[in-house]
Amino acid sequence: MELHLKDKVAVVTGASKGIGLAIVEAMGREGVHVVAGSRGSTPELDALRDTFDITVVPVDLSTAEGAETLVRHAVEQHDRIDILVNNLGATDPRPGFLEVGDAEWQRGFELNFFSAVRASRAALPHLLRAQGASIVNISSINARLPFPMVVDYSAAKAALTNLTKSLSEEFAPRGVRVNAISPGPVRTPFWTAPGGFADATAAAAGTTAQEALDVVVPQSMGISTGRVTEAHEVADLALFLASPVAANITGAEVLIDGGQNKTI
Repeated sequence: MELHLKDKVAVVTGASKGIGLAIVEAMGREGVHVVAGSRGSTPELDALRDTFDITVVPVDLSTAEGAETLVRHAVEQHDRIDILVNNLGATDPRPGFLEVGDAEWQRGFELNFFSAVRASRAALPHLLRAQGASIVNISSINARLPFPMVVDYSAAKAALTNLTKSLSEEFAPRGVRVNAISPGPVRTPFWTAPGGFADATAAAAGTTAQEALDVVVPQSMGISTGRVTEAHEVADLALFLASPVAANITGAEVLIDGGQNKTI
């Protein structure tokens, strides 16, 4: 399918690994000029920069200055922004609600919610001047299926999903579509990094992290397809929603969870 994205200008947050890295690569392959925001680069992101038109901007997107710097760099380099992908998100396994203090709550919302608020606020004046502009927010199935071990993350992602609808109501009539993607478990460092959720699941199940992600997670979470999602599958969906092919899709929350959520 021709997505008609060639020569568009996209800003992607949380771009150095996982879903963000996959989105950057997919956009590069489509001929998009990508401005990738991340606290630091990675060998994988550097390799993409050597192959495609990708600019890496080192910023801390948990701060107000980070979003403004990233957007300003994109506009100075390309004169416009057509697409914003708010992908930044992170958390750690939590024992439960009572073990999450104010600092963790604050940090969780800065990363998973306010980063998108600030990037959207900085980018929208430029998106409004573009033709067929789009924002894609990477939310989470946890916005609707919260788990105690990610209580703060779940709440922040619920806020992000709500923000998506609010922004769409205001800005879709002015030419900027806003949609959200809510993935279930995805094979990314969020799960696979040492001390991550695969390790936590493996410890509880008495198995290896690999077995936990390949077997225990799909079975215990009721994933109908029997496997977790791959990062490139989320990236393909993000590109579709950002593209003119999806020109009449706005205010939507699109699940990619292998059938885990049985009620939407």
